[in-house]
Amino acid sequence: MTTKHRIFTTPFAAVYPHYLAKAEKKGRTKAEVDQIIGWLTGYSAKQLAGVLKKETDFETFFREAPQLNPARSLVKGVVCGVRVEDIEEPTMREIRYLDKLIDELAKGRPMEKILRA
Repeated sequence: MTTKHRIFTTPFAAVYPHYLAKAEKKGRTKAEVDQIIGWLTGYSAKQLAGVLKKETDFETFFREAPQLNPARSLVKGVVCGVRVEDIEEPTMREIRYLDKLIDELAKGRPMEKILRA
């Protein structure tokens, strides 16, 4: 029996401020962070606010996502020293997709490219 990674039970609301801080420190906005989250998961602004208020954990956040974007598989690259496309565990891969997208935002990449438009 394997133990779940700690991030799975971490409330999304506990990490969300870190996503915002990373983006805002580089001159990006909360609206852009929320747009990325919405693109990846299908959560509307109202739904995202509910998730944050309820302190939904990461595992539930992705499991209950309204519409995971099929284009998310186009997100490639390294996050925390691991290639996103090589991650086997589905929930961890979703978390790393989000991490990678926020990294791209903070690095100044245009939104059209981040959202794989």
